Amino acid sequence: MTSFPPAIFLMGPTASGKTGVAVELAQTLPVEIISVDSALVYRDMDIGTAKPDAATLARAPHHLIDIIDPTEAYSAAAFRRDALRLMHDITHRGRIPLLVGGTMLYFKALREGLSELPQSNPAVRAELDAEIAQHGIKHLHKQLAMVDAETAARLKQTDTQRIQRAMEIYRITGQPMSALINKSLSRERERGWGEGNELSYRIIPIALVPSDRAQLHARIATRFSAMLEQGLVDELRGLREKYPLQPNMTSMRCVGYRQAWQFMEGEINEAQLLETGIAATRQLAKRQLTWLRSMPENIELDCLTHNLEKIVLSELSRFVLR
Repeated sequence: MTSFPPAIFLMGPTASGKTGVAVELAQTLPVEIISVDSALVYRDMDIGTAKPDAATLARAPHHLIDIIDPTEAYSAAAFRRDALRLMHDITHRGRIPLLVGGTMLYFKALREGLSELPQSNPAVRAELDAEIAQHGIKHLHKQLAMVDAETAARLKQTDTQRIQRAMEIYRITGQPMSALINKSLSRERERGWGEGNELSYRIIPIALVPSDRAQLHARIATRFSAMLEQGLVDELRGLREKYPLQPNMTSMRCVGYRQAWQFMEGEINEAQLLETGIAATRQLAKRQLTWLRSMPENIELDCLTHNLEKIVLSELSRFVLR
């Protein structure tokens, strides 16, 4: 039986103390930290993302922080590619990848894989909508069976969304969706980073979750208030002067920056900025906890516990040091 090297997933909602725990672990275990955060990838977005400061990064360097400008986009597929490369390199250095963050989609993409499929095409989608309206979804399923029998065989004839997507991919690329997925998996095998969608690592999934949701909400309120005091609005003003930003860009849809933008445009006042920022952060935490609750393999630890770093280290020692 193959013995896979360990990789630690340290997950949790915003304000659960992930960074502090990760930094302490880096002082004790032979780990290298990979950030799993869709906001920390952006340069110059420091206050609103709660980015570790220079002193913290000097103690415990993080991969995948400050890698793109706020005008650029970063996807789950790009994260998976970068993270797999880093995990491979870290393991070959005789160290352990420690993946830390709250972007659950990135963790899911890393663990389960993503195929390299084209984005939706509105014109092709409209054509398929018209065909479904005229002939029904079963007719489209028969067409799919003629060009992509593998995909058609695993889809129910009533699965409108997936049948339409598979046909859309075929008409955009001229290739069956199943063939594109298989090519993507083959490339990963050739790189030696994993067997298809399965990671060639022994994952140790630690989830920091609150025993009392109200206490987490209090932390969130305190932290967002501190971000405003530290100059979140001024930071955004500087970003808008430096980069040609638009409010619909992915970076500007990040919690905190979206509300600060509305404040700068006069859409909300200062009190509303605080209120909506806290509310949006609480909603983010709720979504993150929902993701975590759906992952029964996680080792759950109370993020509100005193000496959390020692508790996490004790838990990890049973797996990493065995």
